[in-house]
Amino acid sequence: ISGSTDRNLAVALGEMNRMASQLGLKRNLQEITAKIYRKAVEKGLIRGRSIEGVLSAVLYAACREAQIPRTLEEVADASRVDKREIGRTYRFIARELDIHLPPTDSARYVARFGSKLGISGKAKVEAMKIIRKAQEEKLTSGKSPSGTAAAAIYIAVLKCGERRTQRKIAKVADVTDATVRNRYKEIAEELDVEIET
Repeated sequence: ISGSTDRNLAVALGEMNRMASQLGLKRNLQEITAKIYRKAVEKGLIRGRSIEGVLSAVLYAACREAQIPRTLEEVADASRVDKREIGRTYRFIARELDIHLPPTDSARYVARFGSKLGISGKAKVEAMKIIRKAQEEKLTSGKSPSGTAAAAIYIAVLKCGERRTQRKIAKVADVTDATVRNRYKEIAEELDVEIET
């Protein structure tokens, strides 16, 4: 058995290195991923599942543990495994290994999304303020962190006069236009934000 376990780990670690470099993840995150993956192998959680699927789920868990903002979509793109399979496997592994992770803070997505959209530092700071206020008002619990970040960026660019379409922001955040629209309306309304659209 140790032979097949070692082979499994060798294949998984090679794939992990490829995915981590594609996602721009540092060495310490790879170590967290390897540690969780090893536990999953030792508990027999890999049996009947693809190495790539389990590895993708574990990599996503490691990102959440280290508070590194990577969406399920980004992990799926890097791994060539379906997003739904990764989500399902992630929930299974988290349950079996008793991993309880808080959702990634929406504010952590602002810098990356903002850079991709070419918005100013002022707009990024404004988006962070909006997210903090939304968190204080409990508007973010149970909501997608990337969707919340996208909505906050949309409000911020409107306030700062740096027009970006909902569609463009949605594409960068990997959420639907409807998510940006609905979250933006909800946040703007609840926080009583004045914006010229």
